[in-house]
Amino acid sequence: MPVTFDQLVAEVPAYGGKARATQKRMFERDKLELRAFGVPIQTIGEEGSEESAYKLARNDFYLPYLALSTSTPRRVGRYGYRALSTLNFEPDELAAIDEAASCARALGDPALEADVESGLRKLAFDLPVGGRVAADEPRVLPQRAAADPGVLHALWQALVARKRVAIAYRSMSTDAHTRRTVEPYGLFFLNGHWYLAARDTEKDAVRNFRVNRIQRAAPNTARKGTADYVIPDTFDLRAHARSRQAWELGDGDPITVTVELRAETGAAMAAVALGERAPGARGRWTFQVRRRDVFVRWLLSFAGEVVPVAPPDIVAAYRELVERTLAVYDAPPEAR
Repeated sequence: MPVTFDQLVAEVPAYGGKARATQKRMFERDKLELRAFGVPIQTIGEEGSEESAYKLARNDFYLPYLALSTSTPRRVGRYGYRALSTLNFEPDELAAIDEAASCARALGDPALEADVESGLRKLAFDLPVGGRVAADEPRVLPQRAAADPGVLHALWQALVARKRVAIAYRSMSTDAHTRRTVEPYGLFFLNGHWYLAARDTEKDAVRNFRVNRIQRAAPNTARKGTADYVIPDTFDLRAHARSRQAWELGDGDPITVTVELRAETGAAMAAVALGERAPGARGRWTFQVRRRDVFVRWLLSFAGEVVPVAPPDIVAAYRELVERTLAVYDAPPEAR
């Protein structure tokens, strides 16, 4: 059942003998720390008000029993666990967990590796996990530059607390160093890189920032325990991340690029399907592009089956890249 702040104060010895304002500050701090650890404390009523109450649902907090094959857990006490089910693992499923953990470690992200090790230690209380994949198993090559674990941690804390963040960022489109103030909407891992989806307060638009290009991240420390912003109900991080192509992941304003399909091969048809049909123009599609260089290189891979027709600067960049590529292959071997 939900309990009030006054009931909790009476039950927690550390709160005893303190002024009420001090008790409130201690409680808010403890509540934030518990939520950061993953404890799903629910607030009934307005957060922080005198009338609010707090609830911790047993089925939301406790994991099911973990067991190997058909083994059953020993009898347990009456508190917390007695209504929980048992989750049985087969040996091949445990092997898959070990292989997935090994692949995650190989990505070269220190924060992700720490989370993997923490998860395996917790599973190891009940299951024989934690082995290493054999040396001849496939490995995931890490990206060229890993995200700074300190930056990732700062962004995660700001996201949980809904605090604005001042970042020093090296732009993906221009390579210029800029300072931004952003409101984090989510973090996602795509194509070997961490990305921050956030509202750029200056541009009033959601942008994607590659985390390994963020040199510093300073969350707003004013009014701790109070959110600076609200993530819109219409924003879905899973859908947002799933729809991203490499040329969409820049932090600049998008431009509309029109391409023409000149050969109906499977690869070319699959490529144009990522865009939208240009209205009133047969055989043409439009794309929203933030990273022009990436998009032009992608078009080059179709060897003339998909070519840009607008705007002029994209057409010129594509032709220049074609000429540079042909020059490499036309040159004698010793000059390549």
